[in-house]
Amino acid sequence: MTGTHLSSAPAPPAVADPVADAVAVPVHDHVTDAIKAPTFVRLGDNVVLARFETLKVYAALGAVQALLRDGTITPGHTLVDSSSGIYALALAMACHRYELRCHIVASTTVTPTMRAQLEILGATVDQMPPAEDLRLDQHRRVARVQELLADNPGMHWMRQYHDPVHYVGYDELAGLVTRALPGADLTVVACVGTGSSSGGLIEPLRQRDPAVELVGIQPFGSVTFGSDHFADPEAIIAGIGSAIPFDNVRHHLYDRMHWVAFRYAMAGAVGLLRDHAVFAGLSTGAAHLVARWEAERRPERTYVVLGPDTGHRYVEQVFARHGEAHDPSGLGPVEIDTLADLTPPWSAMLWRRRRYEVAPRRVAS
Repeated sequence: MTGTHLSSAPAPPAVADPVADAVAVPVHDHVTDAIKAPTFVRLGDNVVLARFETLKVYAALGAVQALLRDGTITPGHTLVDSSSGIYALALAMACHRYELRCHIVASTTVTPTMRAQLEILGATVDQMPPAEDLRLDQHRRVARVQELLADNPGMHWMRQYHDPVHYVGYDELAGLVTRALPGADLTVVACVGTGSSSGGLIEPLRQRDPAVELVGIQPFGSVTFGSDHFADPEAIIAGIGSAIPFDNVRHHLYDRMHWVAFRYAMAGAVGLLRDHAVFAGLSTGAAHLVARWEAERRPERTYVVLGPDTGHRYVEQVFARHGEAHDPSGLGPVEIDTLADLTPPWSAMLWRRRRYEVAPRRVAS
């Protein structure tokens, strides 16, 4: 039988003209340009993740370029620094790009995968022996850097913890955030770490809009915001806290602070993968946990979560244990007024852009 067949199925999309619809796609001269920009992923109505392969490319690349411009270093120079992971890789890639030598004093937490990448890129690696206490690991690394400088005075110490040159590269990121979320009332949520990523982003954002807010996150046990009298026996969130003061942490930039224990950061990381298919590290997990809690209470603001790296180095300690992870939706902080009231596993406090002052502290049990 012949006739016209009518169907309610939607018509197939029109075939695109690849020439007429062409959009300029960059071909990068070096991989650092390709991986430094984030991918923006919406996690909720007012929560957006800025997801990176390695956020520290902005810090390392911006610093190296600035040091080359002012003549502090020249091609062939050896750059040295201490790192728990992603800064090491970023610095090694920047050195690869600009024909510089690289020496990394690596944390005990640096994985064989990371170490292999560093060595293939041409970096020499001193890795600290296993340590139950990450504070000891950090002190050992700094001491080793100082030994190297005494023996090799021609080396340049990058001082990622202290040299403000690491702020320079984040101006570009601020422009990307502004273009991705035009007109939004922004709150950036980020682990504090060395201070350069959150500080380097918030300063140029506030030049455009002084009302942009910054929420910082610390692990218990860090000196940076006064929780060093606590010990988190499972803490492996290398890089988001510190056993030593960091000059690059500008305390007066932060509006609110959260202190998050390992188990709660783990809940955030596993929840992020389960709910959004985003595989990211523990610092991203902690930021995701904090941002969803903050965003529920202030839905008029847009929360930008910094996700500085992928989850690969946390597979065994975190993701393989996903059955142990808490449900993030059932977790919340204790709101405190002073550092004396810090309470694990999660505390939150209005910081109000003030400078750090040592406050009375109760003795941890």
